Amino acid sequence: MDISKVDRFVGAKWDDEIVPQLVEYIRIPNKSPMFDADWVAHGYMDDAVGLMERWARAQNVPGMQVEVVRLEGRTPLIFVDIPASADAGTGDDCILLYGHLDKQPEMTGWDDDLGPWTPVIKGDRLYGRGGADDGYAIFGSIAAVQALQEQGVPHARCVVMIEACEESGSYDLPAYVDHLAARIGRPSLVVCLDSGCGNYDQLWCTTSLRGLAGGNLTVKVLNEGVHSGDASGIVPSSFRVLRQLLSRIEDQDSGRILLDGLHVDIPADRLAQARTCSEVLGTAIYDKFPFLPGMSPMHADLTELVLNRTWRPALSVTGVDGMPPLSSAGNVLRPFTSVKLSLRLPPTLDGKRAGELLSEALLRDPPYGAEVSLNLEKDSTGWNAPTMTPWLEQAIDASSREFFGQPAMYMGEGGTIPFMGMLGEKFPGAQFMITGVLGPHSNAHGPNEFLHIPMGKRVTACVSRVIAEHRNASVRGETTGVAAVAGGHHHGEHGCC
Repeated sequence: MDISKVDRFVGAKWDDEIVPQLVEYIRIPNKSPMFDADWVAHGYMDDAVGLMERWARAQNVPGMQVEVVRLEGRTPLIFVDIPASADAGTGDDCILLYGHLDKQPEMTGWDDDLGPWTPVIKGDRLYGRGGADDGYAIFGSIAAVQALQEQGVPHARCVVMIEACEESGSYDLPAYVDHLAARIGRPSLVVCLDSGCGNYDQLWCTTSLRGLAGGNLTVKVLNEGVHSGDASGIVPSSFRVLRQLLSRIEDQDSGRILLDGLHVDIPADRLAQARTCSEVLGTAIYDKFPFLPGMSPMHADLTELVLNRTWRPALSVTGVDGMPPLSSAGNVLRPFTSVKLSLRLPPTLDGKRAGELLSEALLRDPPYGAEVSLNLEKDSTGWNAPTMTPWLEQAIDASSREFFGQPAMYMGEGGTIPFMGMLGEKFPGAQFMITGVLGPHSNAHGPNEFLHIPMGKRVTACVSRVIAEHRNASVRGETTGVAAVAGGHHHGEHGCC
């Protein structure tokens, strides 16, 4: 395998085809079903699927089969099957590569010359919603295989799955995994291109993902709004009652989650990785966030910040209802306040139990007898990677040194990728390479989201290198055999990334 040829092939592929395709993809407002109830009628999801399907079918990959699978009442899924090269010698062994094409909603705060559906290239950055999260996945996956075939480097069978509801919790994916079980086969390596990176200087692999519990908390105190001068001091404020309830689960001064059942013992190897990451990244751990002048992070110890982000529970309020905008807010004591809660969970904590603990804490003994309800939308269990086999660890590190000139790094991520926990159940013993391009300031889900183009190229090249090494390890009998996909419905709702 000529590393320089892989580098040139991948770079040209990105410049000539992938970036132009991503520009067109960003223009499509194919919001995930949770954020667009009329997604079928709007047709944007089909537009995005069609764009990717057409590009994939046009690629020169011998024997590759491209299909859009549509189960009734569900979002579509792109299924790509690339046969093993004739001299692979890997038998039933295969690699599963995963990504998604649905997007988060617009969000406010974009710069004047940018927008969620307005692709803009500035230097090495492609701005717009979805390019990095996770539109590049299908292009990068197929290009990684093509880089090997261009040199005649043997590889195992590769299956690419691109779903369309990851940002809504991947609720359709279990049905597709079961439906396609026989066609997926027996993957010993899973490659996911939907994760983050601590910097753009080396390959980063994700070792754990937090879970997610949350939903809509509502406090009602009146049937209708009343004059605040008349009622205040007699009628309790729904906002104050809600604030009391949140104080049951979160320390308002430190942000620490108060429910002991939502914490876990952090494994020793993850503690060690957190210390290494803090040494490598330094203040970049928090410098990447657009803090206001004078603001400081929640802890002075960098290792503690890494652990807070990856292995400890944390609460965010991501939406509010029942409050008029400031321009039309009169002197009215409002009848209700609703907030959307997003509670990130430690990777090894059972999501269903976390949801139960959250509900118990918020709904018991409501202050003043107020009407309190919690519509629990998510109770997702996170994921902790299995111990990496020597061949994969060596291949990942070698690829980082070859294409970045730096060793690979390992770190947990604070978000959730529902497919990982699902695959951990379906393929016990499979190895995982979870990586991505969402690095400093890329701001996935927020305003001014961008894809760092050189990072996309290098990650693609690294995946190509690992696919080649997987074949060698398979021939040596070093890859782990796993059971075929189990049938039946996968229970439990998953949280979005």
